[in-house]
Amino acid sequence: MSDLTQADQITARFDALLKSIAPPQRKALAREIGKKLAQSNRLRIQRQQNPDGTAFVQRKKRVKTKKGKIKRAAMFKKLRLARFMKQTAKSSGVEVGYSGQNAFIASRHQFGKVGVVDKKKGIKHKYDQRELLGFSDNDLQMVEEEILRVLSG
Repeated sequence: MSDLTQADQITARFDALLKSIAPPQRKALAREIGKKLAQSNRLRIQRQQNPDGTAFVQRKKRVKTKKGKIKRAAMFKKLRLARFMKQTAKSSGVEVGYSGQNAFIASRHQFGKVGVVDKKKGIKHKYDQRELLGFSDNDLQMVEEEILRVLSG
């Protein structure tokens, strides 16, 4: 099931109830959900997992490395930092994602796109799909709990 479909299911489920909440409260709810979703995605990236719980595809072995260095560290160390993962809360919803060059890098991996490695030599590389942003089952449950918490109290 795609993330958009999951988000649409939550929206359809709680749409009428959410409209009964005042816009400032909806925006505060969206901000809180955005914070928790971003935190969940950062932790998942740190664990090197896709939203469905499977591990990221490992880096390909390099034939030749620069100055004898081998990259064995975790991928996306900087992209998981809070300063790069942006959240935008509105009364109509919340967005969690990246902007600028970070969005360009993240989209290459999120969707498994082809990217230019060396413009002068014309070298291109197909990146393996590693879903940096998405909804896990726990995220969906957290969103439902937050909505119910606001509606009940």
